[in-house]
Amino acid sequence: MGQWFLVLGIVLVSFCLRPSLTSVGPLIPLIREDLDLSNGWSGFLTTLPLLIFGVFSLLASRIGSYFGTIRAILIALVLIAFGIFIRVQGGAFILYFGTALTGIGIILCNVLLIPLIKVKLPDKMGIMTSGYTTGMSLFAAIGSGVSVPIAVGLGLGWRGALLVWLALLILAIIVWIPQVRKHKVKGPEEAETFGNSVWKSKLAWQVSIYMGIQSLMFFTIVAWLPDLLISKGFSVEKAGFALSLMQVVGLIGSFLAPLLAVKYRSQIALSVLIGLAFLLGYCFLFTSNFTLLYFGLTIIGLCLGASISLIYTLIGLRSEGDRTRKLSGMAQSVGYFLAALGPLTVGLLLDLFQDLNLFIEILIVFSIILAYLGSKVGRDVKV
Repeated sequence: MGQWFLVLGIVLVSFCLRPSLTSVGPLIPLIREDLDLSNGWSGFLTTLPLLIFGVFSLLASRIGSYFGTIRAILIALVLIAFGIFIRVQGGAFILYFGTALTGIGIILCNVLLIPLIKVKLPDKMGIMTSGYTTGMSLFAAIGSGVSVPIAVGLGLGWRGALLVWLALLILAIIVWIPQVRKHKVKGPEEAETFGNSVWKSKLAWQVSIYMGIQSLMFFTIVAWLPDLLISKGFSVEKAGFALSLMQVVGLIGSFLAPLLAVKYRSQIALSVLIGLAFLLGYCFLFTSNFTLLYFGLTIIGLCLGASISLIYTLIGLRSEGDRTRKLSGMAQSVGYFLAALGPLTVGLLLDLFQDLNLFIEILIVFSIILAYLGSKVGRDVKV
């Protein structure tokens, strides 16, 4: 019973890690008008969590070692809840401060859930990673989709639409508290060791750059795909629908990739296949045929979901003991810093060359790099 209660807790935590972020984007016009923010400061509201993720990924391993993974996740959930509550209580400064707290809590959970699953549920690593990443992706989509209806349709405004996610956090905290009571003493695997740093490992860098490239591709596609589709004749509404559909299809990839990965000692074939499938999907973006475009977006969506859940699985498979926490922190730090740079860099290049095909060509280059890295991170070796 205790193990299944832990499973329930992990699933609930995964539900809490994205909607407080993805619900912000659709509400930015309402927030900007209410708080009289410039476009620059409005955009920073979505960039801030990525920067927070990059910085605090580096600290998550030590926080997990100091408090114990179970207790550290509870602290992180409380931080997310407090951030959600406080950011709607005042003006712009309070909004950014609360968003920062929320980001800290989210990245602590992101980094620590992977080693927790490996240590506490080693025989369920594949299915739990599938459930965890699929839960995150599902509620990320829900957060984006319901924020405006809650704010406008229910008349709660942007503050009410952001605050509503506090209920989910409270439920997760209630379920998580018994886990802390059960694990009052830290396990030996949570002790901090001071051997060779993962930052000196070539494999750790390969895993981290793989994480970075797949994150960069996701955030770049989310930022610039609608413009590309509109240039090919899509309406604004159809472009938004296509982007949402792509992310929904990604849930299938998120669920299946870890289940396939844990069946084999080597994940080279799966990792390389995802990179090559990305390449195929991106090539379809050159066409203006709607049917072929949707086909390409389906492939890309599957790969986006599969690549994020695969790299989370590989972090566990390529490491042992407390090095899993350290590798998780390193990979997510590198990943989110690269993710933050992606949309900005592509935007600057598009401003310079005024050619949306350049956006596709950049993605093709990254898919080739991802396939190459897949041949490295898929090997049955440890950091």
